[in-house]
Amino acid sequence: MNIQAVQVKNILSKTNLPVGDYAANPYIGCTHACKYCYASFMKRFTNHPEPWGEFLDVKFWPEIKNPAKYNGKSIFLSSVTDPYNQFEEKYQRTRALLTQLANSGAKITLQTKSDLILRDLDLLKKFKEVRVGFSINTLDEKFKNDMDCAVSIERRIDAMRELYNAKIKTTCFISPIFPGITDPIAIIQRVKDFCNLVWLENLNLRGDFKYKILNYIKQNYPALTNLYNEIYNHKSRIYWEDLGEQVREFAEQNNFDYARNQDNIARPFDAPLLIVNYFYHSEIIKKK
Repeated sequence: MNIQAVQVKNILSKTNLPVGDYAANPYIGCTHACKYCYASFMKRFTNHPEPWGEFLDVKFWPEIKNPAKYNGKSIFLSSVTDPYNQFEEKYQRTRALLTQLANSGAKITLQTKSDLILRDLDLLKKFKEVRVGFSINTLDEKFKNDMDCAVSIERRIDAMRELYNAKIKTTCFISPIFPGITDPIAIIQRVKDFCNLVWLENLNLRGDFKYKILNYIKQNYPALTNLYNEIYNHKSRIYWEDLGEQVREFAEQNNFDYARNQDNIARPFDAPLLIVNYFYHSEIIKKK
C-alpha cells in the first residue's frame, strides 16, 4: 500500500450531489478496493500508477476557522473515498473534520462500509442532524469478499443497529444492486428494525471495470451471462422496472413508504421506514 501525506487548501467543496451542499473527502483513494467502484476514475487526476485500492493520500488542511459558516448546510462524507477506511484508525482525518465541525449546526451524512465509525459516536451526538449510511448489497459474505476488502456484512449490520439504538438515523444503501445476485427484499427484511431509510441503486458499468465485472459474472455466474448482456450491452431496462415494482409491492404490504426520488428523506426518527428507488441516478441529477 502506497501511503503519503498531502497538504490541501480546503477540505470542503461544493457539490451537486442530492445528499449535500458540500462534500468532504479526507482521503484520496480507498483501501476497500471495490471492484465496481465508480471513484476509480480519480486515477485520471492523481497520477498514481498503482491499481485502485493500492494507494491512499492522507489529506491535511488548515483548521476550519469559522465552522458556523456551515450552519444549516448539508455536508456529505464522502463522495470518492470511504471516510472510515482502515487507515482512518491511525490518521484520524475524518475524526479531525468532525471535531472541527462539532456544534457548528451543519447537517452531516456519512457513508461507509466500516464499523470504525462507532469510535466517533461521541462526536456524532454533537450534531443536531446526522445520518449514517452503510453500503450493503449482499448478505453473502463470499460474494462480498470477491467484491471488496471492507469489513464483513455482519459487522456493518451490527454497527447500524448500535447507531440506531443511540438515536442516530441510519441508512441501508443497497448499492450497487447486482442483477440476479443482490436480493434487496432479503436485505431490507434483515435491517428493517434498526434502519430509517433504504436507498436502492442499480449497478452501473462503465470505464475499465465494465469488462472486469462482466468477465467475473461469466466465470462465476454463467447462468446470468445473457441477463447482463441484455442490460449492459443492449441497454434493456426491463429488469430494473420489474425489480422496482417488486420492491414497491413489498413496501406496500409492510406499510413502508416508497418513493422514486430523494426529496422526502428529512423525516422524524420514528417515521415508517422509507424505501427510495434511485435507479439511474445520473439521469435524475441531470434532470434536477
